[in-house]
Amino acid sequence: MDEAKTAEVDFAEEDEEAEVIIHDADAEDRAEQLALLRAAAAANGDLATEDIQDGEVAPGGGPREMSELISIIEALIFVSEEPLTAKALAEVIKEDRGWIEMALEELAREFNERNGGLMLREVAGGWQFATRPEHHEHVRAFLKSRPSAKLSLAALETLAVIAYKQPITVPEILEIRGVQSSSAIKTLLDKRLIKACGRKETIGRPMLYGTSKEFLMQFGLKDLSELPNVEDFEDMLSSGA
Repeated sequence: MDEAKTAEVDFAEEDEEAEVIIHDADAEDRAEQLALLRAAAAANGDLATEDIQDGEVAPGGGPREMSELISIIEALIFVSEEPLTAKALAEVIKEDRGWIEMALEELAREFNERNGGLMLREVAGGWQFATRPEHHEHVRAFLKSRPSAKLSLAALETLAVIAYKQPITVPEILEIRGVQSSSAIKTLLDKRLIKACGRKETIGRPMLYGTSKEFLMQFGLKDLSELPNVEDFEDMLSSGA
C-alpha cells in the first residue's frame, strides 16, 4: 500500500514539472535578431557569421533594439548636412555595419511608405532626406520667393557642359560655348560644384574638370547615371541653382 502511495506522489510531481513551461520572450527575440544579424553580415561580407555571438544582441551590449536604432539613425540623418553612409553611422553609433544597413532599409521602407512630403533616399553614396518629386513645383516656387545667391547664366551653362561632357578641359568648354569660361569655372570651384580631375595628356596638359560630390548633393542625385536629359537638367539649374 505504501509503495502505491509513493508511486502516486512521484507521478503527481512529474505532472507538475511537466506543466511548468516558461517562455522567455526576450530570449526568443534576441535569437531572432541574432539570426537576422548573421544573415546580413554574411550577405555583406563584413565579418564571419561565427564571430557574431549571442551576447552581441543581448540587452546592455551590442546592437540596440531595432526600433531604438532606427530612431537614432533618423535623427542623425536629419541633422547631417551631408548624406550619411552606413559606415559613418556605424562608427558614430558604434554598432555593426550589417545591423545599421538592416535598420536603414527598414527606416527607408517605413518612411517612404508613409507617402508624406519627404522621402529617404540614397544620394552620393549616403542616405539623405529629400522632398518628393511630385512636390518640386511648389518647393521651387517657395525657393524662388526667397532671396538667394544664384549662379549666373554663364556659370549655369558651364556647369551643364561639365556635367554632361566630363572630364573636360577649359578649351573644350570654350569650343562648345563659344565664349571664355574662366570666371564661371572659378565660381563653380568656389561653390564646390566642380573639381579638378587631373590633366589631359595632350599639348600643354590642360586641367580636366568634373562634377563633385557637392554637385550630387545639391541636385539630389545618387550618382551621375541619374542625370536627367539636358532640357530637364537646364530646368533644374534655372530653378534651384
